[in-house]
Amino acid sequence: MFNWFSFLTYAFTTAFTPGPNNIMSMTNAGRRGFRGAMPFNFGILAGFTIVMFLCTIFCSALSAWVPRIKMPMLAAGAVYMLYLAWETFRGSGDLGGHAAKDGFFTALTLQFINPKLYLYCIMSMEAYILPFYQGRPGALIFFALLLSAIGFAATLAWTAFGSAFRRLFEHHAKLVNTVMALLLVYCAASLFMS
Repeated sequence: MFNWFSFLTYAFTTAFTPGPNNIMSMTNAGRRGFRGAMPFNFGILAGFTIVMFLCTIFCSALSAWVPRIKMPMLAAGAVYMLYLAWETFRGSGDLGGHAAKDGFFTALTLQFINPKLYLYCIMSMEAYILPFYQGRPGALIFFALLLSAIGFAATLAWTAFGSAFRRLFEHHAKLVNTVMALLLVYCAASLFMS
């Protein structure tokens, strides 16, 4: 049976933790306001969705051809999540050093070189979705769109609350980082609980 709780915990934790999209969205909102940052956010959505569909097709084809890669992919994903948890836990919360560009096409092209996005899709597909929905194009399209929507919600949240997040990270960085790290550890462990 598909584990919605584990899947959504992974998807939301990964989407809402700091990454290129979230930090640049927050920085743009700090410079240009919410409305001024929207072209960048729509560029993220467009690029995110394109990459999500490409990764979904790739993962689906690869899983069908080489089923033996599932365990190594799960192990690599778990190790990566534990690495992210460690980096998040020991992170300073200082977001000031990230420069931002604010155009639609800048955001769209950023998605094609965003490693967090590729890992988000590959891990979601290999660990959670394909074991239950392999060979069901309608379900795969639904999940690709759902993951894109969750990612877009995260960038909008970082945009809308950019200054609040900045203050939160600056004043309560250790607590925020610890909670995010523990959620990532849970996600890594849950890969092997099915």
